[in-house]
Amino acid sequence: MTDVIVAGGGPTGMMLASELRLHGVHVLVLEKLTEPTKIVRSLGLHARSIEVMDQRGLLERFLALGRQHPVGGFFAGILKPAPDRLDTAHPYVLGIPQNITDRLLAEHAAEVGAEIRTGCEVVGLSQDDEGVTVELADGTQLRSRYLVGCDGGRSTVRKLLGVGFPGEPSTAETLLGEMELTADQETLDAANAEIRKTQLRFGVMPLGDGLYRVGVPAAGVADDRMVPPTLDEVKQQLREVAGTDFGAHSPRWLSRFGDATRLAERYRIGRVLLAGDAAHIHPPAGGQGLNLGVQDAFNLGWKLAAEVNGWAPEELLDSYHTERHPVAADVLNNTRAQMHLMSTEPGPQAVRRLLSELLAFEDVNRYLIEKITAIGVRYNFGEGPELLGRRLRDVKLKRGRLYELMRSGRGLLLDQTGRLSVEGWADRVDHVVDVSEELDAPAVLLRPDGHVAWIGEDQQELLSHLPKWFGAAAG
Repeated sequence: MTDVIVAGGGPTGMMLASELRLHGVHVLVLEKLTEPTKIVRSLGLHARSIEVMDQRGLLERFLALGRQHPVGGFFAGILKPAPDRLDTAHPYVLGIPQNITDRLLAEHAAEVGAEIRTGCEVVGLSQDDEGVTVELADGTQLRSRYLVGCDGGRSTVRKLLGVGFPGEPSTAETLLGEMELTADQETLDAANAEIRKTQLRFGVMPLGDGLYRVGVPAAGVADDRMVPPTLDEVKQQLREVAGTDFGAHSPRWLSRFGDATRLAERYRIGRVLLAGDAAHIHPPAGGQGLNLGVQDAFNLGWKLAAEVNGWAPEELLDSYHTERHPVAADVLNNTRAQMHLMSTEPGPQAVRRLLSELLAFEDVNRYLIEKITAIGVRYNFGEGPELLGRRLRDVKLKRGRLYELMRSGRGLLLDQTGRLSVEGWADRVDHVVDVSEELDAPAVLLRPDGHVAWIGEDQQELLSHLPKWFGAAAG
């Protein structure tokens, strides 16, 4: 019996598989497609996802293939510079196409020992007290202790579970593709500058070698967005919006996406869980979708591994829903707001002008930047200092960097007093005695996902918190 089957080999599924493998969990990834998709929806990683890659030793691979851009202008495309001193060691956006992110995460999952099978479509499932039976389209049946649906917005796993997916259907649609254009760059730059003053769903971005990424509002909402638009449909909409089709020809791929907004009612039923787009869909405003899924996986991985390995405290696995469901709800809310502000109607445009004025205040600007980048995420661990429940940024220590010490996926006690101990939990928690000028706390207990679970200097108080996140002490 496999420990965990992950349905879906996108960034969420591969990130989850890698996290589970750090803890020795046997993972099987089932991907319906036989070849990677050419469609590129996401174009970058925000600060918290960049931190995740750094914390697992992957960042150099991403930096080598991406471009760093300033943080700013992500809330409804309102251009304002980022405030100073964001709570991260990576105050930038990493521009990197999703197909490259997918490849890097798949390579990493394979390197750490995940089994990956392509051309495997899940069509049925059932579960009992011991595990989950998964049925594939070819009639094969597989057995695992747990199943995680990372199979996208039209998730088969979610539908088979019967989990409600309330929200709103698409009311607007955008056509997207990569194609060649005959128009010169000066013409394209002028069109971008003028049209995007009011129509932020339009854009033409050069990709090199005469290829461009083109986005343009559709005439309506298609009955089936799985059916891609034709080149003629894209050209017609370009003429409607821009007055010219820019000589579009030779498309590499064409797609369409809507602004549907839905959130799964539950992230877990028994031994089956949901993550990424299988649990939430929303408009792409702010570029949060892929990041939200990767961060779901980072939250879930160590908890599910603890359950499989037998040391998880009661309710640890359920804390995945408790913590991540509100985060997704907040993303849905802010994307709804952004889509409203991107409307060309007079009312939303008036609100947009007002918000643009408010963004001149640093506190407002910081609040929205932290929301979009997930820097502001703070889980509810009870009363305590502001740092409690937040991710600790990569602080510099006397002997290096914090994230370099967290590559194994274990918990970590960063002890500036030198008087504390994790005896009894040393198989799950690393004890690092070191100091940092950036950390105003005597000691912090970090979960494997980097969130601060305890702050203090009293050994007895520490001993009361260790079991909550890391189970009973070893005998």
